[in-house]
Amino acid sequence: MKILIIYDSRLGAVEKMARLIARGVASQGDCEAVVRRVPDLGDTNLSDSGDPFASLEDLTECDGLILGSPTRFGNMSHRLKAFVDSTSSLWLSGTLVGKPAAVFTSSSSMHGGQESTLLSMHVPLLHHGMLIVGLPFTLDAVKKTVSGGTPYGASHVAGPQNTNEFTDEEKTLCKALGARIASLAQKLGK
Repeated sequence: MKILIIYDSRLGAVEKMARLIARGVASQGDCEAVVRRVPDLGDTNLSDSGDPFASLEDLTECDGLILGSPTRFGNMSHRLKAFVDSTSSLWLSGTLVGKPAAVFTSSSSMHGGQESTLLSMHVPLLHHGMLIVGLPFTLDAVKKTVSGGTPYGASHVAGPQNTNEFTDEEKTLCKALGARIASLAQKLGK
């Protein structure tokens, strides 16, 4: 099973989340995390992680999808939106219908629009007919977090200078999100 993690990261926090989520995916036996970043739109504020750019072929080959973006005024970044907007041919062919999907984000403050950003990323996934997966309150870390982590997806509060370390709950929820998508993809793929 290939679980595709596509992210946009300007200052590195979302990229770190992608790595934690990939660890959760890998914890589920025969699942491989395929980590990609959004294509460069000529911006100079793109983290140079070295991860390959995402392609439509990556989406065609995946068994599950997890999207990540920094919060931009309560919405996904313009780079991720541009990539998602390029997937019309996959929408027309129904390529992603029935596959599990999840989302994650990071913001500089607790009230920086994390939940609305996560919800904004759900909308195109629903149009693609994907099965949205969140983080239920049965996970202790969702109940106990005082920073990032919501039922709508994993999140991190990076702080105004992007210096906040990941809390134990944020790390746990990132890994749990990856594990949940991988586990569901396995069940659906049988």
